[in-house]
Amino acid sequence: MNKILAFALVFLIISCKSKANLAEGNANDLLSSEKIISNHYNNKVNFSTVYIKANAKYKDEKNSQSVTAEIRIKKDEQILVSVRFLGFTVAKALITPSSVQYYDKIGNNYFEGDYAGLTEFLGTDLDFNKVQNMFLAKPLDDLNKGKYKVSILDKLYQLQNNDASKTFKSYFFESENFLVKKQQVNQPSQERALQILYSDFKKYDEVILPLLIAIEANQKKGKTTIDIEYKSATFNEELSFPYAVPEGYERIYINK
Repeated sequence: MNKILAFALVFLIISCKSKANLAEGNANDLLSSEKIISNHYNNKVNFSTVYIKANAKYKDEKNSQSVTAEIRIKKDEQILVSVRFLGFTVAKALITPSSVQYYDKIGNNYFEGDYAGLTEFLGTDLDFNKVQNMFLAKPLDDLNKGKYKVSILDKLYQLQNNDASKTFKSYFFESENFLVKKQQVNQPSQERALQILYSDFKKYDEVILPLLIAIEANQKKGKTTIDIEYKSATFNEELSFPYAVPEGYERIYINK
């Protein structure tokens, strides 16, 4: 998958750089899965749009690169990401519930399609809601629709999916605000795994957000890591989402 697209997609997050050190709690007394899930979803997500600036570092078996980005998000509807290197815009990505589009100025090419490429890159099935949840430190899945067994591991509440699926999912919560500290998706039969770590939370009027995110995707082709640090965020402004592929660019296709 094109690396510029990877940079663009991982920037879909709302945050700021200043360390907030929101108090977190250690899990001691075992609670029911229903109680943990309810407490987590009691944390509000009350914004319509957000404009953010961020830094990130990407690394795989062959490459390592640092970029910056400007991100415009209209919650549940669309996300526009402008990726910059040395101050120049090198790519844009437009993500909606039905499609993923991007163009790359370095390669003079563009892509229009579905979530198959991002799914292949991160090693787990994704859609718009899961991508948005990932970067808001929300569970990838709606936990109210599943069954989970509870345990305490490393002073965190751990929820593990309790069904016959060949995909094993774990969600880890601290006990003060029941924020997600870690998510894991393992698919042993396909030799792939995804882990997302969250740290340094800050409480806004609109939402509680992680300031640092570490993503690790392991597949047969190797390991990819993405470390994200955030600089600024403004909420509920009227935003435009300009996106147009430059003339003469070549369309590329991602094999499913």
